[in-house]
Amino acid sequence: MILKKPGKIIGIGRNYRAHAEELGNPMPKLPIIFFKPTTAIIGPDEPIVLPPASAQVEQEAEIGVVVLEHLRHVTEEAAARARIGFVCVNDVTARDLQKVDGQWGRAKGFDSFCPLGREAVEVGDWAALEIIGRVNGREVQRGRASDMAFGVPMLLAFLSQVMTLEPGDIIATGTPAGTTRLTRGDVTEVEIPGVGVLRNPVQ
Repeated sequence: MILKKPGKIIGIGRNYRAHAEELGNPMPKLPIIFFKPTTAIIGPDEPIVLPPASAQVEQEAEIGVVVLEHLRHVTEEAAARARIGFVCVNDVTARDLQKVDGQWGRAKGFDSFCPLGREAVEVGDWAALEIIGRVNGREVQRGRASDMAFGVPMLLAFLSQVMTLEPGDIIATGTPAGTTRLTRGDVTEVEIPGVGVLRNPVQ
């Protein structure tokens, strides 16, 4: 199904242990939530623009969950039955600003910092999904949804206790180890086998 502009883009931090470890961060006991503005969204083949404010912009290949029904105060069991789709997301991050600021709004909020696939795909078993990140054709990231510290039903239930999830909202579920610094002229790819491939040049 073709995606419309989401009302919310919700990110989950440190949801893969190896990624937390490569950045020297402890694993959280509960999901870390942040938001990306809708003005950060670009589509396939549109350029990621490196901002002058950052000297270390990195790609983060992520499995995006697209909410397809209203969810509010649902249990994890109910969330497991909820209608959702999946989409490729690149949670582009200014890593140096993330470290300096101590919170992530600026580091993850620049225009073009949310490349997003055009279509949401419904799948039978979310835990069987893989996520692969490439830069210039070289694989730099690979992980499985089953590696997540907080699985998709738990995230839906947890978030629904905080805010109403509405159709079209997108949850970026975290990235595996191997995030890579981007330079002008690079081409990034995010692949979820069975869902799609998202490519974006860097300028």
